Amino acid sequence: MSAGPPAVCDDEDSDEGMSDMDDGQIHGSIEQLVAEEHELWEREAAGNATDEDRRRLESVKVSLDQCWDLLRQRRALRESGFDPSAAEVRAPEVVERYEQ
Repeated sequence: MSAGPPAVCDDEDSDEGMSDMDDGQIHGSIEQLVAEEHELWEREAAGNATDEDRRRLESVKVSLDQCWDLLRQRRALRESGFDPSAAEVRAPEVVERYEQ
């Protein structure tokens, strides 16, 4: 898989926004990102990664963090009796400061 367009969870230019997606669609984006991440790590391990691959790997990591954060927000809103579609994708600077 080559460095493709950003995954859904980091698509700030989307007209629809993430609030229009359900948990299943977000999980699908996560699965795509994980598959791409694994492929990029395999290239790195084999010594075949390019600088572009390394940049994309960093971007994929951030996108994964954003997607997981979005799912956690949606779950918290739902469990608190609020509309999960009110959850928003947080900026990379925010999700990257979280401790795992």
